[in-house]
Amino acid sequence: MALALSLASRGLGNVWPNPAVGCVIVQGERIVGRGWTQPGGRPHAERRALDQAGEAARGATAYVTLEPCAHHGQTPPCSEALIAAGVVRVVTAHEDPDPRVAGRGYAMLRAAGIAVVTGVMEAEARALQAGFLSRITLGRPWVALKLASSFDGRIALGNGESQWITSPEARARVHALRARFDAVMVGGGTARADDPLLTVRSFVPLRAPVRVVAASHLGLPKGRLAGSLAEAPLWLLHGPHAPGTERDWWRAQGAEVIEVAERDGRLDPAQMLGALGARGLTRVFCEGGGEFAAGLMRAGLVDELIGFTAGVAIGAEGRPALGPMRLDRLADAPRFALHAVEPIGGDVLSRWRR
Repeated sequence: MALALSLASRGLGNVWPNPAVGCVIVQGERIVGRGWTQPGGRPHAERRALDQAGEAARGATAYVTLEPCAHHGQTPPCSEALIAAGVVRVVTAHEDPDPRVAGRGYAMLRAAGIAVVTGVMEAEARALQAGFLSRITLGRPWVALKLASSFDGRIALGNGESQWITSPEARARVHALRARFDAVMVGGGTARADDPLLTVRSFVPLRAPVRVVAASHLGLPKGRLAGSLAEAPLWLLHGPHAPGTERDWWRAQGAEVIEVAERDGRLDPAQMLGALGARGLTRVFCEGGGEFAAGLMRAGLVDELIGFTAGVAIGAEGRPALGPMRLDRLADAPRFALHAVEPIGGDVLSRWRR
């Protein structure tokens, strides 16, 4: 199962709206097939592993990180494929909460006389599949908020100078992280100030992450974002009062323009993430800016913090990494549990989960 989970992780960022699944087929003491969900979600991990195993799958055990699917979509159910291949035992990490599956895959296997074992390395599998599970159970993607700041939590000098607070190694890691998410998201303020590309530039990813910009009235620069639509998809979240001419212009360039309800004059964070989940996104990598990130934090919609902290002090006149949180009591501040710490290029990378 540990090997299957390692294989599954290769699909992160590449397989939405499907889960990233791994499968290992073992005949006696020998591994005869390995597979993981392929870019775009097809073929599934089980199909890949069975194709590799061939006749050696007959009488074998299949280790799968998620309950095999039981519904007909673009391909037949993986449960049927395992039965047809003659597998005699299936070991999984946990049940698939998708209503189209939700125990039906197990039932199909057991009805065919296949022994089913569940709950193996379940916690590790749920952590890996947190994005898919969030989309299915909550209707929204898993959100990781990335903050790159000085030791005292500043992202720029008072005059706006910010290049570069963190090291080249840290910035390269950010590109690697982008490739493991379905989408990279920023607020309209960051898009107007920086006109960022939001692409993966250290290497060519198997599937370019969707670039998402949340801007209530649009009014975005028509520069690098617009000029790079051939490199990666661009989705623009806007409010009901965004000018029609702006919407039409971006649509003509090839961007997807998505209207979202507002709350208190700003895009409603829950509605934004619901719209992304409805379109299949499972994992979103948010890169700010400060006001936008604080809005997600206040709404309780940040699942993970990814912090790059540099050993430099900027001071109170610098620009904070987060906008106002509107807290009256420290007890109301959102708290996260430390998940991992790593030195990188003279900086510190820390990951925290709710």
